[in-house]
Amino acid sequence: MNETPTHGPIVVLAGGLSHERDVSLRSGRRVAQALRDQGREVVESDLGADLIDLLRGLPNPVAFPVLHGGVGEDGGLQQVLTLLDVPYVGSEPGACRRSFNKAIGGPLAERAGLERPRMAALPHDMFRELGAAAIMGALGERIGFPLIVKPARGGSALGCTKVNGPAELPQAMVSAYAYGDLAVIEEFVEGTEVAVTVVELDGEQVPLPAVEIRPNSGIYDYTARYTAGETRFIVPATLSEESAGACAALAVSAHRVFGLRDLSRADIIVRPDGTPVFIETNVAPGMTETSLLPQAVEAAGFDFGLLCAQLVDNAWTRHVATV
Repeated sequence: MNETPTHGPIVVLAGGLSHERDVSLRSGRRVAQALRDQGREVVESDLGADLIDLLRGLPNPVAFPVLHGGVGEDGGLQQVLTLLDVPYVGSEPGACRRSFNKAIGGPLAERAGLERPRMAALPHDMFRELGAAAIMGALGERIGFPLIVKPARGGSALGCTKVNGPAELPQAMVSAYAYGDLAVIEEFVEGTEVAVTVVELDGEQVPLPAVEIRPNSGIYDYTARYTAGETRFIVPATLSEESAGACAALAVSAHRVFGLRDLSRADIIVRPDGTPVFIETNVAPGMTETSLLPQAVEAAGFDFGLLCAQLVDNAWTRHVATV
């Protein structure tokens, strides 16, 4: 009887050319070290012309993508890994595309019955051709103020602006279009901001404790996310048992609705009445020293390195089962 082959080096992929390159590199270093601490063989790699040769030259590699932004979350990298028959940690290409594009993900979540903010998506060409003034008025009437403007495809709150009134809307749209040709405008939901990580362990989708986010500035922007001391994190979040359970259920529901795999992080606003509102989900959560996923892992009593190793083993087991 043939023994099941074991996987070879783990290739931690980080960097890329997105606006979130620096964050990705920090995440990648942390994951790589955590895996080495588990005794695993790790190769760290950026994205580049030599990546395919690297992967083909290694015996039984498993990829662990830790790329943030378009290149790592829009399904493109995952499609390449699939074509190369290299197993990897994380969601399949189609699921990545559904979750990464907020203009697609928002309506998908709403159709599935998840509580969502009112929203609209507006291409830059339409904004330019029809005239800003008329569109601004329609957006204000439909969604109301305050509202949030953000790029449809992006992360780390880059290009995201809270708009308190009509006069602020044009500049917010320009800021969002700097990161892509499609902007999402959505209702600003007042409440407690939390993030709930879902990990798949032993075939089960396990929600980790909610992390409450309290930025000093009041807005969880790029600076607040990645500068130590700029945001206070409380884990588990200061929610009632009922609200915490509802947040966990919402995160798992989003994971399933989008068809995600291995790990995800749902961003949620809990209204003052305790109702959780789904904002978006992330297929490549940050792994830096200020990121939410590692804090949730620690609060759950899990070892971060062991969890990363288990996700790698899951990816390899899936691969072996299909060959």
